[in-house]
Formats: sequence, C-alpha cells, structure tokens
Amino acid sequence: MAHPKIGEKATDFQLTSTDLKIISRAEYAGKSLVLLFFPLAYSGGCIKEMCLVRDSYDQYNSLDAEVLGISVDSPFVLRKFATDYNLQFPLASDFNRKMCKDYGVMYEGEFVGMTGFSRRASFIIDANGIIRYKEICDSNAQPDFEKIKETLSALSLN
Repeated sequence: MAHPKIGEKATDFQLTSTDLKIISRAEYAGKSLVLLFFPLAYSGGCIKEMCLVRDSYDQYNSLDAEVLGISVDSPFVLRKFATDYNLQFPLASDFNRKMCKDYGVMYEGEFVGMTGFSRRASFIIDANGIIRYKEICDSNAQPDFEKIKETLSALSLN
C-alpha cells in the first residue's frame, strides 16, 4: 500500500480513544484535522511536543482545526498522560500499529532495545479529506509548528 502524499485523499483510520471509543476519519469530515504522531507517552520529546500544542491550542481553534495526538501506547496510558499534562485535545491509541504503517511513519530502527513505535510526524487533512501538509521528523526534532499554522491559516481563508 502506498503511503498518502500531499494532494491525495487521506487514508481512513480507526483508533481507540482514551475513553475506549473508536475514532475514525469520518468524525472529522468538514473540518481541518492535524494528526500528530508521537513515539511514546512520557518520553522527553513527546512531553515537550504535546505541551507545546497544549500551550498554543487556542490558535488551532481560531483556525477551525482539530488536533489529534496518536501513539502506539495503550489508551489507558494515553488517558493518564493527557490528565497529567492537562492536554485539552484528544489522544488516540494506534496500539495495533495499523495507522502508523498506513501513513508510513513506523520507526524502523531500535531505541534502547525497543522497536514498534511511531516516528514523530504531522499531517494536515483538510475539510474535504485531502492531505495538505506532511512532515516526518528526525529523532529529536519537533514538528514545524509555524508551518503547520501557516498551512491551517491558508486553509481557513478558502
């Protein structure tokens, strides 16, 4: 299966929310959606990333965008993570790694003896389900949040 590219229809997904409900792409139809894949809850880079989003969340709202954080952690870990860091946007579990594989963001290497987690990556899916932004980061890098907001701003003008 080819991984989604900018300008293509976003691959559908089904993930488990922190309240153990299934979240799908269809729930976000008609809205811009920022997908933020992060490797592992409670790791330093992931805490920083999610807190940066939390601290600027009003900007995403003002751009009519929804944010969804995605990791391979269980929904129970993600619920605690969201509570501990007061995250006001939803987190979802890709515990079975299907979405990470579909979106081409699985980390192929090993980190302190662990495998099977996502790379840090971000996608913007527009209101019509088309991918408008894609970024897969190096290990310790954060997403380019300014470019994400610029893309959302351009989408909100259309």
